[in-house]
Amino acid sequence: MLSKSALAVAAFLTAVESSAASELFGQWQRGDGNVRIRIDSCGAALCATNTWVRDQSGREKVGEKLIFSIARQDDGWAGSAYDPQRKLTVSTRLKVVGSRLVSSGCVLGGAICRSVDWTRVD
Repeated sequence: MLSKSALAVAAFLTAVESSAASELFGQWQRGDGNVRIRIDSCGAALCATNTWVRDQSGREKVGEKLIFSIARQDDGWAGSAYDPQRKLTVSTRLKVVGSRLVSSGCVLGGAICRSVDWTRVD
C-alpha cells in the first residue's frame, strides 16, 4: 500500500525557484491531524519533510522526505513527486487557497489517485 504522504505530496523538484514556490513554504498539518510536514527548499529542490507523526508504528516516520519536480500552473503547481524511502514517483498537483493546501497524487498512469487537505500551522 502506498504511504498517505507519498500520494498526498511528493516529489523530485529541480526547477522551481524558491521565490516562486514561497506560497508552498511552511508547516502544514494533514486533514486527519496525524501528520505535520514542512515544505521548504532542500538544496536546489523543494521538499516536504515529515516533522511530526502521531503514530510512527505505521509506514510514516518523522524525517521522511518527498522531493518535488513541479512547475507553476494556472491555479497551482503540477508535476511529479519522488518518495526516496519507497522509491516511488507519483504525478502530483498542489493548490494553495488561503491557509489551505490541497494535494493530489496519482500512480499507475492515473489508475490510483488520492487527494489530501492540509492546513497551514504556525
